[in-house]
Amino acid sequence: MLKVKCRAVYNSRVPNMQISPLPPLRAPALPMLLLLLSAAAVASNWSAPEEQLAAKIAAVTGPGAVFLQFENRSSVNRAEFEDIRRSLTTELSALGLRPVAAEQAAATVQVSFSENLQNYVWVAQIHVGNNEPVVVMVSLPRGSAGSGARPAAPIVIRKALLWTQPDRILDVAVMDASPTHMAVLDPARITLYKLQDAHWLPEQSLAITHQRPWPRDMRGRLVLRKDHLLDAYLPGVVCRTTTTSPLGLNCYGSDDPWPLGAEPLILSAFFAPARNFFTGALAPGIGKQTTTAPFYSAAMLPREKYALWITAATDGQVHLLDGIADRAMGTFHWGGDIASVHSGCGGGWQVLATADSNGADSIRAFEIPDREPVAVSQPAEFADAVTALWTESVGSSAIAVSRNPETGNYEAYRVSLACGQ
Repeated sequence: MLKVKCRAVYNSRVPNMQISPLPPLRAPALPMLLLLLSAAAVASNWSAPEEQLAAKIAAVTGPGAVFLQFENRSSVNRAEFEDIRRSLTTELSALGLRPVAAEQAAATVQVSFSENLQNYVWVAQIHVGNNEPVVVMVSLPRGSAGSGARPAAPIVIRKALLWTQPDRILDVAVMDASPTHMAVLDPARITLYKLQDAHWLPEQSLAITHQRPWPRDMRGRLVLRKDHLLDAYLPGVVCRTTTTSPLGLNCYGSDDPWPLGAEPLILSAFFAPARNFFTGALAPGIGKQTTTAPFYSAAMLPREKYALWITAATDGQVHLLDGIADRAMGTFHWGGDIASVHSGCGGGWQVLATADSNGADSIRAFEIPDREPVAVSQPAEFADAVTALWTESVGSSAIAVSRNPETGNYEAYRVSLACGQ
């Protein structure tokens, strides 16, 4: 599926604090002392990387006027991030860098705070005049950092190759019965396969009929049904298998909304048939919310009393919808494809999100314990862009499609999560 990135074809802490000597303590003051000592320890843990990063930045820019930008992509909470930002700014000022507005600056410094399973990683991209940008970074072990950090659960992403073919794969549906069957959706047909002796053997091909030409960035969705085998949703077209054998396929022009997510909490959204995204109109809605910003994909995380829906909007923003509020959370450098998976690890459900890296994609698992995404796995790499990512009907896995640049074939994978050891 098309991403919110450049290849889109549509719209496409206070340092050096002086502390006076403490008076003799009485017993009731002990809790306050412990609190002060804890806060001092946190500040000390962050101060070393702050000083290191400030020194590296100053070595590139030299003293002078700079425009500073900060972005938090880590699990550090908002208050602690603000402490770090203020402290780093103070360190830079002590080294002769004067924060000013962008139009007055001789250099621009973009600082991002991110993390992996082991470390916090702080990266500064520095632009001085017309020179090539310079990148400097420092890291800090997660276990030694401040109290606001949340440790990542050791979750492992597993990829299992299901099918490969020259024609673009839009979606795959696996029917885990005996024998196991699989349906592969491409722009021209639905092909049914049976698993026999570890090989997929073709059983039947069902042609897709449509009156209007398909859009350039083609998308499609397969949904398994109880009263018949499956439905296929394509731009401006819905196809339904018959209930008799051999199977037939009835396709008709339709603007019916496409189902999103997995049972039992299924939301539907209206797809823009001439484009490659959902319009933002929801059916039946999330609580009181029946509309949101146009989006490429959506994922659902069940909560105790409601379902939290996450959308990857067409403007690059991530939205959280809880039935009352629609919160735009900014950009997390996710791609346009997200899906939710019920793994039973960590918080139970995770969001899989794509991210671009030098033209190729990766998929990473996230949790949203405090309405901010926290990475809970290492990235699973793909050789090229992920063109589709859909939660499977059972909800415990997802289907990811990517094109292999060496063979030119499209490859469909079943993506699942395993709890780490």
